[in-house]
This record gives sequence, C-alpha cells and structure tokens, in this order.
Amino acid sequence: MHYVSAEGLTKSYGINPLFKNISFHINEGDKIALIARNGVGKSTLLRILSGTEKPDQGKLFIHKDVTVALFEQDPRFDETKTVLENIFHSNHPVMNVISEYEKASESEDGEALVELFGKMDDLNAWDFEVKVKQILTRLNIHHLEQPVSDLSGGQRKRVALAKTLIDIGFDHKHTLLMMDEPTNHLDVEMIEWLENYLNQENVTLLLVTHDRYFLDAVSEEIWELERENMYVYRGDYENYVEKKAARIESELASIDKAKNEYRKELEWMRKQPKARTTKSKSRQDNFYEVESRAKQKIEDVQVQLQIKMSRLGGKIVEMKKVYKSYGELPILKGFDYNFSKGERIGIIGKNGVGKSTFLNMLQRIEAADSGKINIGDTVVFGNFSQQGLVIKENIRVIEYVKNIAENFPLANGGSLSAAQFLELFLFTPDKQYTYLLSLSGGEKKRLQLLSVLFANPNFLILDEPTNDLDLPTLAVLENFLSDYQGCVLIVSHDRYFMDRLVDHLFVFEGEGEVRDFPGNYTQYRIWLKENEKKENKWDVLEDRKSKGESTEAAVVNRETSISVPKKKMSFKEKREFEILEKELPILEEEKKKIAELMSSGNLGFEELQKLSDRMIAITEESGEKELRWLELSEMVG
Repeated sequence: MHYVSAEGLTKSYGINPLFKNISFHINEGDKIALIARNGVGKSTLLRILSGTEKPDQGKLFIHKDVTVALFEQDPRFDETKTVLENIFHSNHPVMNVISEYEKASESEDGEALVELFGKMDDLNAWDFEVKVKQILTRLNIHHLEQPVSDLSGGQRKRVALAKTLIDIGFDHKHTLLMMDEPTNHLDVEMIEWLENYLNQENVTLLLVTHDRYFLDAVSEEIWELERENMYVYRGDYENYVEKKAARIESELASIDKAKNEYRKELEWMRKQPKARTTKSKSRQDNFYEVESRAKQKIEDVQVQLQIKMSRLGGKIVEMKKVYKSYGELPILKGFDYNFSKGERIGIIGKNGVGKSTFLNMLQRIEAADSGKINIGDTVVFGNFSQQGLVIKENIRVIEYVKNIAENFPLANGGSLSAAQFLELFLFTPDKQYTYLLSLSGGEKKRLQLLSVLFANPNFLILDEPTNDLDLPTLAVLENFLSDYQGCVLIVSHDRYFMDRLVDHLFVFEGEGEVRDFPGNYTQYRIWLKENEKKENKWDVLEDRKSKGESTEAAVVNRETSISVPKKKMSFKEKREFEILEKELPILEEEKKKIAELMSSGNLGFEELQKLSDRMIAITEESGEKELRWLELSEMVG
C-alpha cells in the first residue's frame, strides 16, 4: 500500500533553504532512517508530514486510510492532567476501560476492579492490556496519578514514548510512525527492548536518530538531507558511509572537471566579440551553468588535530575506600581506583544507580561520605554535563567562544583561532555570528561540547554527550577523541560511540557495586549473555539431577532443548505440536473461568489481584504458544 508521496517539497527559514525541490515515496512496511546535520530540516520535514507545518512549495499526498503518528523531541502534554490521563487520551471504550483498570489497580480499589474485570472481558481488552503493561513496565513508568508537570525531562520523554506506542498498537491498521530521537533518555536495556518491539510490531517507520546500532536494528534505508538535496541509500549505516564517500569522490571529480571547463569559458567570455550571435548567447548561458558547478563546495569534515594538551603529571586521580549513599540507596561501597594517563573508561548502568553522582564526586562537586579522593596538581577537568549550555547573556557564537580563549594550541607549535575551531565543529562563518538564543537545541549542544574542548582540558568527563547531537557532529567528536592523549570518562547509552572509544568499563550494578570490565560495551553484552546461558544451563542440570537423571542424560536433554529448529519436523516437534493443540483450548477455558470469578463480586481485593495477574500471565502464555503453534503448523504444511 502506498502511504506517502511528496513532489518538489521546498522549505526555507528566511533566506536560508532547508531543503529544495525534494521528492520521495513511502510504502507500507518501509523502515527509513533520516539523517542530517542539526538545523538542516529533519524535524521540520517530520512536522510537514504530520501536518503541523506547511511546505513553501511542492505537493504532499497521504493516503486517506493512513494515520500519521509523530513522536517529537520535545513532547507536548496537557500539563493540568496526570500521566495516566495523558497516555490514555483517546475517547474509545477499550482505551477508557483500560485507563480505569490501571487507575483502580494503582489505588487498590477492589470494588472498582470487580466491575472493571467484567467490562475488560466484554470488550476483549485483555490482550491489549498485556501490551500496555509491557510498555509501561519496560519504560519504567509508575505512579500514573502523578501530574505530568512534576516529571523530569527524561520521564517526560518516556511517558511520551509510551503514549505513542500505545496509540499505534491500539486501533490503527495503517500507521506511519515518525520518531525524532526516540532513544534519548533511555538506558541501554530500554533501547534494546524498543528495537525488538518495533521489529515485532512490523510498523512503517520514518526515524531520526544518532544511535547507529539502533538505526541498523530498525531501518533498512537511509535518507540524507544535505546541501538542500535528499540522497537515498539502501542498507545499513556502514554501507551509507561507504556509498557517501564514493558519491563525494565522484562529485569532487565532477567539480574539478567543471573548474577546468570554467577557466576556458571564462577566458572566452573575456575575449568574446562585440557582435552577439545566437551561438555566442547559448555559450554565455552555458558559462553560468559551468560557473555554478565549479563553485560548489563539498563539505566532508574529518578532524585530525595534533593537540597540545596541558601536561599530566604522574599522579592523576586516586580513589581510596570511597563510600557514598543517598538515604538508604548505596552509590559506592569502598570503591578503589587509580586513574592512569590516556585511559578511556565507559560508565554504564541503569538510570538512578549513581553514575552522575560518581562524576560529581570525582570533580569534588559532591563530597564522599567517607574515603579519600586525591586529585593531581596538573589535572584540568573538562565537564560536558547534561545540564546543557549555560547562557548568561545573549551574545554571538564567536564572542561566546572567544570569551573562553582566542586560540586553541596545537602540538606543532601553531594554533587555531576561535573561528577556525568553530568551523571544524560545523559552525559556518555565517552561523558564527548567530545569537545564542537563535540556535537549535542540537546546535546549542554542539557549542557546549566545543566550549569544553576549546578550554583544552587533560581529563575529559562526558555525561551523555551524544544526546541531541547529529551524526556528522558525532563523527567529528569521535575523530577528535581518537587522537586525544588525556583521560576520558564517558557516560553514554550510545553503544556505537562507546565501542569505538573506550578501553574498559565501570559497570554500576546497583547496591553500591561497581565492576571493572576489561572491554567495550559489545564485549560486555556478549560476556553477560554467555554468563546467563551458563547459569541457565546449570539450573537445568541441577533441576534434572534432582529428578534422578544422570549428569550425562541431563546434558543431552539440555542440548536437545536448545537445538536449532530444522525445516523438517522432528519427532520432538511433532510431539510439541500435539501438546500445544491440547494446551491452547485449556488455557482459553481457564481464561473464561477467571473472567467469571472476577465478575462475580464475591472476592476480596487480594484474590482479585491474584486472578488479574493470572489473567495477564495466561494471555502472555497463550500468545507465545499460539506463535509457536503457527511455526510448527507451517512445518506440517
């Protein structure tokens, strides 16, 4: 099914065009990632497709049966309402009853639950309730009666994401889901869950993201907005990088050819006879086309800086027996570590385990409860915090940077001026004279990052540096950090960024425990999964041995249970298929009986809660068994 067609779309702000005369199509099932520098028009294009903005020129067709859902970087809520009321905003019987059910569950209103169980059953709402529970749980959304006005920035993003996913999963058969940086403020487990969820839901997707692993996991095509044009690449991010490099090389060759032609034509123009013939007029017109091609600028910034960094002495930072807690929540329990010159350490862990607190303690912004933190005399911290750019007065970008320093020193004895350094970080000469308050959110983040680096620290602390940065800026930052000789501490949920830059990890496991893992993020996840498999295998072996099986038999059974399904149905799979055909009707029957009990009005709250939990468990179990039955039934066929 054809979802969207756009022909000749053009959009400008003032005299600067964001994109010009672009055309594209989106069909059902397409999964597209949209990338560009900040300020080039990614978010604007999404808003045009959602109908909240209009293009200056061009035609846009959206199929009448298609619903367009937009998840924005800055979510909009009804600030006077609760989390629950904002999530379940649609006035539909099923949405209404699930909203009432969630409210009654949270308030433990047994009387209301009795009535609602029957309504849930009448409307066949249990399957959707399971999906709602999964989304809310995975995104760590609780306290549904809390006003949205009291939420932090990260909580608001997660609530907005839940609202969007619940909307598209409810009633819309044909939905174009557009997501603008959905992974910001999500921890890694949430991001991985979202990847799986989007793939399972089989949605039509147009995505803006800086997370390259997420991009590869959920998209099959990349659109790039650059120099007012749109370029399309099939495949993953690595393929995009290769194909873009080939395109730029071809364009540069074309520009060189145009320059040679331009020199010849310029000489002819200067010497042309006074008499104007039709032939000479045609050649004059062609001259201006050649001139335009010859004067094109292709920007493909690759930063390679030989930095003259402030000298680091032998003593950098020593942490000895450091303890820190917030109330009953332990952050560190006797943490010991000596930092070495040139270390690149990634910090990972769930939200709320104390990563930012650890960084503040390191810089003496917060005090430890006990223990020692000794910092070397030569250490100069550079702190890129989540707080963002602090603007005391509305000055121009170039003035803001010059207030830090006039020049950036290089190892070869030379230096870069503030203007040259700004250009390396993708601030064009025109943009350097823009006032700070006129910058986009991403541009402010980029300027904040540049300001930290321009101060020439020798111990960098980067707390979520990739949030709101575009992919070209991330490439600049990664190249810069690859050559950086000082210490680097990185807190980030961007797995690609971590893999490229860090040597080892501090894993905050909770309860004050910090593991020093010798490898990058991907290596850690592989290690974690292997450990989980070993633990599961050990549990299975112990369980079977307790039932009287020999160790050898238990191992054989274990290997059989995890064997890869074959195209031809094995005896075991035939038996599994027969069992499933018997089990599914039993589960359905149990589900009906529970619904009758819950609607009877004779049960207390605790009994109702148990039955409710069992109803959700049965729905999940029958869903999994139905999927397995379908897989096996295909083999039978």
